[in-house]
Amino acid sequence: QVQLVESGGGLVQAGGSLRLSCAASERTFTTYPMGWFRQAPGKEREFVAAINWTGGGTDYLDSVKGRFTISRDNAKNSVFLQMNSLKPEDTAVYYCAARRRAYGDVQRDRAMYGYWGQGTQVTVSS
Repeated sequence: QVQLVESGGGLVQAGGSLRLSCAASERTFTTYPMGWFRQAPGKEREFVAAINWTGGGTDYLDSVKGRFTISRDNAKNSVFLQMNSLKPEDTAVYYCAARRRAYGDVQRDRAMYGYWGQGTQVTVSS
């Protein structure tokens, strides 16, 4: 069974940084566009960032542009989210996701993603 496993969450003060990692259990995910989503208590799960399968195309939620960077290392079956200048409003559970099919473009719609990790908590204190 395909698995996506996130790590790297934690508690950080406002202005600090965290780096989230997502490891895929299967080599085939190196050809899948990947995304990061987040869900705060009482809110819908929202798109944060996405990257195409080559790593050459990315997309970001407006509120994280210039602060967050998505990247991937296909040799390690992994995707990363570097988060800098964190704000209390970034507090949420962060989820890694893979598109339903390989070689597609970046997408913001979570319905386009068929594989999800279990999530990792990010808490930013003021």
